Amino acid sequence: MQDIISVSQLTRYIKKLFSYDSILSNVSVIGEISNFKLHSSGHMYFTLKDEYSVIRCVMFRSQNQMLKFKPKDGLKVIVRGYVSIYEQGGSYQLYPEYMEPAGMGNLYLAFEQLKQQLEKEGLFRPGLKKKIPYLPRSIAVVTSPTGAVIRDIINVLFRRFPNAVLKLYPVQVQGEDAARQIARALDFINCHNAADVIIIARGGGSLEELWPFNEEIVARSIYKSRIPVISAVGHETDFSIADFVADLRAPTPSAAAELVIPEKEVLVKTIMDLRLRLKKALANMIQCERLRLEQLMKSPSMRHPLDKVNQKKLDLENYKRSIAEAVRRKVEKEKSTLSVLCGKLDVLSPLTVLARGYSITMKEGNIIKSVKQVHNGDELDIVFTDGKIRCLAEGEAE
Repeated sequence: MQDIISVSQLTRYIKKLFSYDSILSNVSVIGEISNFKLHSSGHMYFTLKDEYSVIRCVMFRSQNQMLKFKPKDGLKVIVRGYVSIYEQGGSYQLYPEYMEPAGMGNLYLAFEQLKQQLEKEGLFRPGLKKKIPYLPRSIAVVTSPTGAVIRDIINVLFRRFPNAVLKLYPVQVQGEDAARQIARALDFINCHNAADVIIIARGGGSLEELWPFNEEIVARSIYKSRIPVISAVGHETDFSIADFVADLRAPTPSAAAELVIPEKEVLVKTIMDLRLRLKKALANMIQCERLRLEQLMKSPSMRHPLDKVNQKKLDLENYKRSIAEAVRRKVEKEKSTLSVLCGKLDVLSPLTVLARGYSITMKEGNIIKSVKQVHNGDELDIVFTDGKIRCLAEGEAE
């Protein structure tokens, strides 16, 4: 009778068969990612599918840390790894040790993904680009201390402007640690305000060789730099993430040296031309003012400066005579009016009545108008035109 075994024993036996199979121990599979999940542990869980089948996949953190792109649902990839049994679930799984996009390069996909991400965040916006100073006092160059790049920059820079101050910050420009070194150099220059403008540069090369300038850490260091950054990576046809984030892209390192500072001879010539133009403009202005002065000297005001004053004096005298005549006529008119009024007043004046022989009798300052106002023994004042007399009333009124 056949031996009876447990489920665990059977699963373990099948797993051993898988591990001894030469194909299953190193297999490459192409498929579309589905149900992708990045666990907090760093492990990636997903399924690969085609038109007819699916297979579960687990890519451990130690393997997926080397990926240059970010896996996502719907992405078609080629994975290489081994197939084994997950004993607890009793299912077989593919454990990828390497993954690359199907139909496009690993690095190219990573480049496009990071470019889209940073563009969405606004790191490429033209409005954020800082202006490159016209005549920087000092220029920082972040590049390899050896090789043709730094020599080309020095040659171009000092040929154009021998007084330029150049500060070299040596870094690796390819390799695993290159991106971190470039980012640290940018942060150091900004922290110490060590330059007015920064050039990050390297010569041409493959996408892999230029990759440090496509790293997110470099892009974000350029973005947060307070000092303007010029990117000069590779040849004219090469584009990197650094080019999109930088304040200015130079097609080559030599071109960056030409863009960062003007040519001294051109500056001197420009200054001399401006000086000559200023001299000519000043001479023209002096000539114009001289002609204007000559015209002013020939004017009547300059030949007879007191003529206008004398004219105003005559005008003043005429005004005075006009005012005096107007006052005289007014006085005469008012005198005539006063004479007429005085005549009318004389007709009504009590003094005129007195002059005709009449008198006014008064008692205690009041005019007597009736005999009933006078009693025996009252003192009366009789007013004449030339004086008054006091008398005493005798008897009663009849």
